[in-house]
Amino acid sequence: MGDVAFHTATTVAEALTLVGDGSDARVVAGGSDLMVGVRSGKSPLPGTVVAIHRIAELHGLGVVAGELRIAALASHAEICADADVCSGWTALADASALVGSHATRNVGTLGGNLMNASPAMETGGPLMVLGATVTLRSAAGDRAVPIEELWTGPGRTVASPGELCTGVVVPALPAHSGSAYVRLEYRRAMEIAIVGASACVTLDESGIVTSARVALTALAPTIIRSPAAEAAILGTDGDDAALDAVAAGASADARPISDLRANEDYRRAMAGVIAKRAVAVAAQRARGESFPIPATPVFMKGSV
Repeated sequence: MGDVAFHTATTVAEALTLVGDGSDARVVAGGSDLMVGVRSGKSPLPGTVVAIHRIAELHGLGVVAGELRIAALASHAEICADADVCSGWTALADASALVGSHATRNVGTLGGNLMNASPAMETGGPLMVLGATVTLRSAAGDRAVPIEELWTGPGRTVASPGELCTGVVVPALPAHSGSAYVRLEYRRAMEIAIVGASACVTLDESGIVTSARVALTALAPTIIRSPAAEAAILGTDGDDAALDAVAAGASADARPISDLRANEDYRRAMAGVIAKRAVAVAAQRARGESFPIPATPVFMKGSV
C-alpha cells in the first residue's frame, strides 16, 4: 500500500481543484464505502483522497418552489426524518430509513449512495420513480443528469473524471399521488436488498391510475424500470387482478443473477411479490390512506 495524499476541502471549487482530472483521486464524505472496499481487498486506496464533509454548500435539504432539493451530503437520517420527504416523497423516506444501521444512516450520504452505483442501493429506485435529476459539477460548470441515465453498471456512472455530485432535485408530484419502496430482506440489521421495488402512482378523482412508475432494485446490473408492471396497473383501480398483473410484469422484466445470497429463479419470483407490495402501498398512500414508514417491516412481520 503506497502513500496516500489526504486533503480536506471547504468549498466545491477547492474540491474540484484538488480532484483535478480525477484519474487517481477519490472524493469521500463518510468514507464508509471506501474503507469497506479497501479492507475486503476489493479495491486499493487511491493516490489522493479528498474529504468534502466540511463543504457547507453540500449540506441540507428543503423544498424550493415545490421541488425537493437535497444536497449531496444530506444524510439518510436527515432525509427519513424530514416532514416534507415523509409526506410528499414517501418512497425516499422508506428507503433512507432502511439504509444500514443507525450509525450508517447518520454518516452515510445520499450523494455517496448514488455515486457508489450499487444496483442494490436503497435510494436509487425511489428517486427513479420520483423523476429525480442529479447535478454534476466540474470546472466547466453544472450539468443535470436524469437519474435513469446516471448509472452504466455496478460501480460505474456517467460522471466524468473530475466531476462532483452536488445534489439531487426531485419534482413535485401531482395531486392524488403516492409512492413506496419495499425490499426483501432476511434480517433487519445491516441488511441490503436481495430484491427491492419502488413505485409511484397517480390517481384521478375516481381512483383510476393515470400514471405509474415501477423500478426494480438488485435485479439487473443497474436499477431498472419495469415497463410491464407499469402497463399492468395503468387504467385500473389497483384491484387484485391488476396487482397480480403487476407481479407478473415485474418478474418478466427482472434480469437477476445467482449469487451467495439468492439464486436467479428465487429473485425473479420475489421481484413480482415485492413489486406488487410496493404498488399496493403507493396506491394506498395516493388515496390518502396512511401506511407506516418504512413500509418493509410491516410486511416482514406478516401483518399485511
